[in-house]
Amino acid sequence: MALSYQILLLFALMQVKHLFADFYLQNIWMLTGRDKYLHLGRTAHSAIHSIFSVVIFAFFGTPVVWLLAIFVIEFVIHFHVDFWKARENVVKQLTPEDAAFWRAMGFDQALHHLTGIGLIWLWIAYVV
Repeated sequence: MALSYQILLLFALMQVKHLFADFYLQNIWMLTGRDKYLHLGRTAHSAIHSIFSVVIFAFFGTPVVWLLAIFVIEFVIHFHVDFWKARENVVKQLTPEDAAFWRAMGFDQALHHLTGIGLIWLWIAYVV
């Protein structure tokens, strides 16, 4: 398969992964108390994102050392972005009725998608 098609497929799979990991596989345990830094639910949620990303990149023949790097990068970024959003919502007492809640949600989602783009860029630059 041509590299351009691989890149497009990688982008599509990362989007589907994000949809499922963030909106279908997240449960109340993962969402409750996320404003505490050491939160087991957010840890599990970030691990789900990271594991699915590793599976996707493995499908493209990515070497194990890069799969480990992808796991760590995705995990650390996802964990901290979600922590920031949770703290933002709690500290400012934001609810879905507040415009700032949706700005925080949009910024959170943009950072997650940009993380995927960055991972794909690393894959192109150092793996392909």
